[in-house]
Amino acid sequence: MSDFHQTGVVTTLPRLGLESTGRMVAELTHHARGQPVSLVLPCLHSEIHGPALKRIVEVLADVPYLHEVVVSVSGTSRAPEFEQVRRFFEPVRRATCVWGSGPNVGGLLERMRRIGLDAGQDGKGRAVWLGIGYALARGESASLVFHDCDILGYDADFLARLCFPAVHPNLGYDYVKGYYSRVTDRLYGRVTRLLVTPLVRSLRRTLGNLPLLDFIDSFRYPLAGEFGITTALARQIRIPNDWGLELGLLSEVFRNTAPHRVCQVELCDNYDHKHRPLSPGDAAEGLNRMVIDIATSLYHNLASVGVQFDAGFLNTLCAAYLRQAQDSVSAYADVALINGLHFDQHDEEVMVETFTAGLRAAGLAFVRDPMARELIPNWHRVLAAMPEFPKDLLQIVDRDARGPSL
Repeated sequence: MSDFHQTGVVTTLPRLGLESTGRMVAELTHHARGQPVSLVLPCLHSEIHGPALKRIVEVLADVPYLHEVVVSVSGTSRAPEFEQVRRFFEPVRRATCVWGSGPNVGGLLERMRRIGLDAGQDGKGRAVWLGIGYALARGESASLVFHDCDILGYDADFLARLCFPAVHPNLGYDYVKGYYSRVTDRLYGRVTRLLVTPLVRSLRRTLGNLPLLDFIDSFRYPLAGEFGITTALARQIRIPNDWGLELGLLSEVFRNTAPHRVCQVELCDNYDHKHRPLSPGDAAEGLNRMVIDIATSLYHNLASVGVQFDAGFLNTLCAAYLRQAQDSVSAYADVALINGLHFDQHDEEVMVETFTAGLRAAGLAFVRDPMARELIPNWHRVLAAMPEFPKDLLQIVDRDARGPSL
């Protein structure tokens, strides 16, 4: 039986194993008439060739309650490849593709740069930001939900559970975070269970219970890519444009709304998507790169609430993290043993050692230049500087849909 015990400072909405998809879809269809909800999909061009996206499109084609589906396309500047993505999503009702890496949007972003606003490089963070911008420009949605395009085993229940807490008037949360189990013949979720949770708990032991750390530690899967947000809150948050996206978003949500307006919802019994290599010898690739970006995001957000970083503090933190993470490895070895799962103690310890080195590298870089990491400006700022941006973006998206530039 699923655990419905409430811990932390945000409400947890577990999946209790009862069939409820039909009921949720009916209620969502009713309530979405007054509280329109749209789905934003950050999508790499390459994902149309992967094993997951075809199933996602099949499910979305039959969803009755979504106001629109915004596909924020990245990873290609070639018109034929964008056209492939656009055609791929044709079965989905009211789907619109925003070509964020295309020349027309690129020209609009260059105009932003010339007045001192930088949307960063092509990537998931910018795709999320552009998806929000397009939905805000349309001005028809009360809330937006987001998920990735590499989810294996996707079904209608997954999406309904993500939308329900944002749309139902008796719930009406400002921010909804998904969570799930990640297990096959072994335990996954490596960065969450061996980096984020031990790191946050080490910071709590070192610094005391800072409200931001209490908030982050309340989430069962803080790195989950699935979330829902009201359009009012989406206007206010600044989007990270690196692997610190999910943790950075939580910090922005903490800064802009109250914890009782935030929940986490269990989306499925088990979740699978593509797994990344560790790349222990290359700080620019794989989980190693992810660790550095996540740590930098956390350091930046802690500094913004008054935490002072220096070499002495960093040494203490790395030592505390290493012990906490080693204890976590022992705990997960026991979890694997009692459940008959494969568990490689050496691989887990190598990950912890690699993560420790990444934490230290990120910390030293942060101490040298704490202002190096910049977030994409929020939409309040963009609209104040460029009031014409929404109209121009809508025109560009329409033009690209009719025939993108070669």
